[in-house]
Amino acid sequence: MSLRNKCTLYKVCIRPVMTYAAPVFAHANPKALYQLQILQNNFCRRASGAPWYVRNDILHRDLELHTISKYMQDMSKKFFDTADNHPNPLLQTAISYEPPPPHHFIRRPRNVLSDPPDELTAEVERLTNINKDMTEV
Repeated sequence: MSLRNKCTLYKVCIRPVMTYAAPVFAHANPKALYQLQILQNNFCRRASGAPWYVRNDILHRDLELHTISKYMQDMSKKFFDTADNHPNPLLQTAISYEPPPPHHFIRRPRNVLSDPPDELTAEVERLTNINKDMTEV
């Protein structure tokens, strides 16, 4: 099976199951999200046949896969944008709320949109931007 087909199979069949209910699950225990990221890292390594010394951020960049946290953040943004424009007023009131102060301990699903990216996500985005800059020149 080609690498492109393996990535498509992962994006269509496996990742949706892993990130089911992403807007709510995005604030789960970081260890749970880390376990999902480990699964994605293992997929990247096995699908590409990369040796152990190739960094995960390089694999994600080359396979054009977002990290789990970035993917969940994008899905949450898409969900909240869709719900804001939905004709059902009950859905609109369910998602609109004032965000708690930053020092508040309760995490609401919409807060995922304002959270800073984790280290792997930041590194993948940095490498992707460098790669884009090099191709534009």
